[in-house]
Amino acid sequence: MGPSRGPADHSIRDRWMAMPPEARQNFRRNAERWMRMSPEERNVMRQRENLRQETIKRETDAALRQSGLSLTPQERAQFESRYVQERRKVEQTLRQQIETERQKELPALIQQLKKEFQIDQPAKSPATKSGESPNSRK
Repeated sequence: MGPSRGPADHSIRDRWMAMPPEARQNFRRNAERWMRMSPEERNVMRQRENLRQETIKRETDAALRQSGLSLTPQERAQFESRYVQERRKVEQTLRQQIETERQKELPALIQQLKKEFQIDQPAKSPATKSGESPNSRK
């Protein structure tokens, strides 16, 4: 038996070569992480992935029903593939928006907490305003 087992090997290699370098690097990191996991951790990851796949399947079926389309099995497979692909883009965009908003909000949060903790600990802060007790803002 030689190194090539048939057309499937070419398909896998073609898919690998078609991946952007960043995606290949991510795949390698995940594979290395998987190899370091204990059997129990791998089981948990498999269960999470199965649950994720079930959720995606349910939501894809719901989207197809909502569309009102009547598709052949091949068209249905294409619909499902596109739905998952486009949904992944939407979710990535939302994650980026959330992270951007979080980064905007954190400085104000830190300042608010800094003020609250300075008021709660007047011995450490010589800048306590006269006439204001530590509990006057609560």
